[in-house]
Amino acid sequence: MAYKPPKQSLGGQIFDVLTLLVLTVGALYIPLYLGLAGAAKTPAPIENPTWEALGQNANEQAQWAALGYTDPAAVNDMITARFDYSFSWSALIIMAVLVIGYFILVVRLSDKEYRDVIEERFGPKEE
Repeated sequence: MAYKPPKQSLGGQIFDVLTLLVLTVGALYIPLYLGLAGAAKTPAPIENPTWEALGQNANEQAQWAALGYTDPAAVNDMITARFDYSFSWSALIIMAVLVIGYFILVVRLSDKEYRDVIEERFGPKEE
């Protein structure tokens, strides 16, 4: 007796793929839209920057030129960008709740699916 899993319809497969695609794109772009991704900030760009004002020596200027940047104003934002080391307890708590909730959801759904497959393959549990 060979096990034959139930067939999923074409519509169900398309729905599953589209749902996963939307969830994946959402997981990647929602943090960007909410301003939660990208730690580099530009607190105070220098007005009328020179290479010296940006703290760049001759070797660094040559490297910028090799990358195609000869005007210091073009790299002003990149050089003056600083990381934002701020910390939020509420964001940490929200993230912890989401991660723990996701873990519980995955374990419960996996348990249910596992039990369904075992019951389908071997029949109902005898007590």
